[in-house]
Amino acid sequence: MEEPAAPREAVLVVNAHSRRGEKLFKLAHDKIVAAGITLTQACAVDDPDDLIPTVRRAIVDGAPMVIVGGGDGSLSSTIDEFVGRQSVFALLPLGTANSFARTLGIPLDLDGAVHTIASGKCRRLDLGVINGDYFANAAALGLSPLIGNTVPRKLKRYLGRLAYLVWGIWCLTHFRPFRLHVGEGDEQRSFWATEVRVFNGRFHGGVEMLEDEALDDGKIVVQAVTGRSVWRLGWDWLLRFFKLSRRAEAVHEFRGSRIVLDTRPCLNISIDGEVVTKTPAVIESAHRVISVVVPSSPVM
Repeated sequence: MEEPAAPREAVLVVNAHSRRGEKLFKLAHDKIVAAGITLTQACAVDDPDDLIPTVRRAIVDGAPMVIVGGGDGSLSSTIDEFVGRQSVFALLPLGTANSFARTLGIPLDLDGAVHTIASGKCRRLDLGVINGDYFANAAALGLSPLIGNTVPRKLKRYLGRLAYLVWGIWCLTHFRPFRLHVGEGDEQRSFWATEVRVFNGRFHGGVEMLEDEALDDGKIVVQAVTGRSVWRLGWDWLLRFFKLSRRAEAVHEFRGSRIVLDTRPCLNISIDGEVVTKTPAVIESAHRVISVVVPSSPVM
């Protein structure tokens, strides 16, 4: 079936607290209009608590497309509102890592992103679900939530996605391994681990973690960095950051439409950078539940 073109009418909602949100809001508005998209409303949201209600209101009011500008946390927090609705989700990557945009092959520069919105296609895509909460790209437990919750905003502003790597090395000295249990009953497997990543997409923290993950195959990938050495985890991140050939040697991967995991002790789970739940967790794939604007020839 041929994928339909993106709608020509939309509402623009930008998280002004994202890395480039406040700075680029007006320019993004003007470029979107110049590209031929009619904006019936445009909002720069100053209070993060108002982001979800603003997007929800646009969808309920019948916007054919809602363009959400911000980082991965902004995108993932609002993605739930599109499930079961007719509105098309379009993203304007204005954050630090922009992992979901990288997975979709959307350019990270403003002109390229606007061009995608104006000329792209609508594709039905999967979402991940953890304990009933939808997410677009990736979730993690272990070291990543500690990094995401404590990395200084100024460090992100000056170093971009490299800030996560720099701050992660510092956090390694304050972190301890945990027991991980994957599966249920007789099928359960147990390991010592230092980090668990859950993927609907291919990127996490702006770093490519998977080479072949599709966004419409009904599968979720759980990637566990096993062992008790936190320095092994740091080495794994370095291998992946620089795309070295040995980057698969420190992990176990599990793929399926439903995966159950637990930890000892109980750990926070961050979804696209925001802590939203804890272990134990039921992880599922919601198959092709939203319509997303992607490049006409997406890299997916």
